[in-house]
Amino acid sequence: MDNRDAVSAFLRSRRDRITPEQAGLPTYGQRRVPGLRRGEIAALAGVSVEYYTRLERGNLRGVSDGVLDSLAHALRLDDTERMYLYDLARAAGTVSGARARQRAVRPTVRPSVTRIVEGMPELPAYVMNNRLDTLAANPLGRALYSEMYADPACGGNVARFAFLNPAARRFYTDWERMARFAVGALRVEAGRKPYDRELTNLIGELSTRSDPFRVLWGSHDVHVFRDSRKRLNHPLVGDLELDQETLALPDESGLSVVVYSSPPGTPAADALKLLATWSATTGQEQDAPSTVVTPRGEGLG
Repeated sequence: MDNRDAVSAFLRSRRDRITPEQAGLPTYGQRRVPGLRRGEIAALAGVSVEYYTRLERGNLRGVSDGVLDSLAHALRLDDTERMYLYDLARAAGTVSGARARQRAVRPTVRPSVTRIVEGMPELPAYVMNNRLDTLAANPLGRALYSEMYADPACGGNVARFAFLNPAARRFYTDWERMARFAVGALRVEAGRKPYDRELTNLIGELSTRSDPFRVLWGSHDVHVFRDSRKRLNHPLVGDLELDQETLALPDESGLSVVVYSSPPGTPAADALKLLATWSATTGQEQDAPSTVVTPRGEGLG
């Protein structure tokens, strides 16, 4: 998988979104391009038009950090986009061949990490990789995402659930926001690891089976998951407004521990207690019914 197409599309998409007014450039007459011209970006970055044209055609091999910094400044990239540009450049410099194209080794969840996740019985928690696979979860985490775990086609992958399971549009109250961040996170990972076959297969599957995914993927926006507020509509306990913390493990595995919580005394905290009760009485391997929406507090005895 050559990343030239990704490089070219990303640079064009960032150039197209900048207006001459934003860049402090004068405008004369009607413009035929939605954003800046190649020559204007080249001037802002301090490189020749010919050199920038080479970059926008997808060739980042051998580009210096100084040029990348200048390009990021000219394109008004945020921190995540700048990181993505550097990842694309590093990938472009990777020697192609069997080693680069081998199947990525699936990181394993260390027993100590599993104990940490399982040691938070009152908080939904799971371990996720950069492809948005959930590799381990505590009982409350499985109960919270019961509809995803109940669908074998999802394979425990949050992106598959979001785009391929109709229940996700009800489960995620802010589905559009969740969808943008999921696609952006996969885009970041594709920049880091263009030869990851599992990631390539996942993106191909979602692009083939989901029109919304295909449209969002074409925007070339990038995101990283950090702490955020999640608004969910669970089939058993109803509406939940939870704080999400994503804690990256301090190693090279690319794994993160995702934990949801809510301040004590809030409706969401009470709902999590009810969900924990249901999970404890039914067993962590049994998934909640995904087709019945039960009013909060009912059907949990």
